Amino acid sequence: MAAHFGRRLRKGAATTAVAAAAVAALSASQAPGVTGEDHGRQTTAGASAPVPDATADGNATGNSPYYTDLPPLNSPNPSPSPSATGTPVALGDAEAGIPATVLDAYKKAEAALRSAKPGCNLPWQLLAAIGKVESGQARGGRVDADGTTIGRILGPALDGNGFALIKDTDHGAYDGNTEYDQAVGPMQFIPSTWAWAGRDGNGDGKKDPNNVYDAALAAGHYLCRNGWDLSREGDLHSAILSYNNSQDYLNTVLSWLEYYRKGTHSVPDGSGSVPTHRSDDGSPRVQSPKHSNPPKTKPRKKPDKPGKPAGGSGSPTPPPSKPPVPPTTPPTPTDTVDHLDDADTAKLTTMAGHTFTDRIGTRAETKDGKPVAKVRVRFTITGDTDATFTGGETVATVATDAKGIALAPALQAGEKTGDFEVLATVVGRSVKGLGYTATVTERAADALARTSDTPLTCTPGGEFTDQVQVEATYKGAVADKVAATATLIKSDTDATENDKGPYFKDADGKPVRTLTGLQTDAKGLLTLPKLYADDTTGTFLLRITTTGGATLTVELKVAAADSSPSPSPSPSASS
Repeated sequence: MAAHFGRRLRKGAATTAVAAAAVAALSASQAPGVTGEDHGRQTTAGASAPVPDATADGNATGNSPYYTDLPPLNSPNPSPSPSATGTPVALGDAEAGIPATVLDAYKKAEAALRSAKPGCNLPWQLLAAIGKVESGQARGGRVDADGTTIGRILGPALDGNGFALIKDTDHGAYDGNTEYDQAVGPMQFIPSTWAWAGRDGNGDGKKDPNNVYDAALAAGHYLCRNGWDLSREGDLHSAILSYNNSQDYLNTVLSWLEYYRKGTHSVPDGSGSVPTHRSDDGSPRVQSPKHSNPPKTKPRKKPDKPGKPAGGSGSPTPPPSKPPVPPTTPPTPTDTVDHLDDADTAKLTTMAGHTFTDRIGTRAETKDGKPVAKVRVRFTITGDTDATFTGGETVATVATDAKGIALAPALQAGEKTGDFEVLATVVGRSVKGLGYTATVTERAADALARTSDTPLTCTPGGEFTDQVQVEATYKGAVADKVAATATLIKSDTDATENDKGPYFKDADGKPVRTLTGLQTDAKGLLTLPKLYADDTTGTFLLRITTTGGATLTVELKVAAADSSPSPSPSPSASS
């Protein structure tokens, strides 16, 4: 299998000699019995196993889509580097900016390959070019501090419907799909290739295709197979074609490679430019780095009138016959779509960390409002959010049913609150997208209850034996990670802070009678710190409130110890 996905071969693309050589070399490198650091994979028992054969039809990439956007015509203008080494800083061109963590991963992979395979001469800019084409630099650098993508980046299911047919090989471990394989991560490896090509690039003991350090190092080793020297044009082209055997793909990667070699700069994670055109959406490419001039042809000589001898002599010229009418190709369902309409989607709102109860439904319709079945609709999550579809992806493609409706996967809220948008578009047709607004609210509780009914008592100047513990629920279910506040109040009708009676202690041991920033745990439990009493006796109130309005008032009693003498023991009976 090829080492990737996320790309689609253009129909009618000619197979070049370079591509043929690359496929032959790839097949040879993956033949049964080949072992070693480059080609072997580890079985669960630790023994070396052969790399799987390439697919029989030569379609190694699975026809998954990739980004086709090209760099601007004007390359970035680098300024001198502030140090003797390092990448020149490019000024003024947003496309030249690479998210900081992603850029660091590419450079670390180049350094590792410089030591492990010095003859390969892998430039980090090649990894950047492939990363741009495969995932838009991990969707503009949406990665956490360890380099793992926020939400999985997945290609479409390779179910044979417009793509290659690759049945599941990883039991859904990487792509969440137990029926078909899907491209995974910022460098878009298919699971069967990751099984032998995967690397641990950040030293955490795991090989995760969703981690940019692991994926970049794996891509570097993959491109350095077969003894290729990437400083040689032929080997460079072979390596790129082995990643995706498409001439369009090769040209796109080479364009970005040339662009990045002329200068880049680091931008904050999450702020990188994300491409918008993909090889499966039928949209034209944007901004080519080179102008191509159309071939010049000589104008045809104006023909003589029918029946008149050419040049005034000779036999009369027969009138031209009418050109044959080409057969008409019946329109596909996608060709008939005029617009998208909402299919009774309810208001989309849920609390942080919860799954949205309602799902998005979009209907594809003709100009006269008739539903269109078997149309691929792409749903894309946009905006400042960490919400995903169930399974962790932020893009999902669904075919419309007999009623023309595509039902998006369920949305899963992250921890970021606020509004975000899900955009529905038709794959392969320029139809105005349909946007849906979804809202994530703070985690909340609507009820609080003590977990114990033991009275809370203390003597003046002492400490309460039991700590206060409460359980928070929302509509009867556990309310976890809910913000709470605890205050010792003056009375049931006066919720201002009491300056006498029980108190908590801060880090310096000083009395504190209001605690903020509290949060329930995964079981919805909240255990307060120990309580202490000053010299004031009486009954006092502790009020606990949460986001969502749940409130509980707990009684605390401070009383002197019972000082009445205990009864004298009865005299023993005399004998």
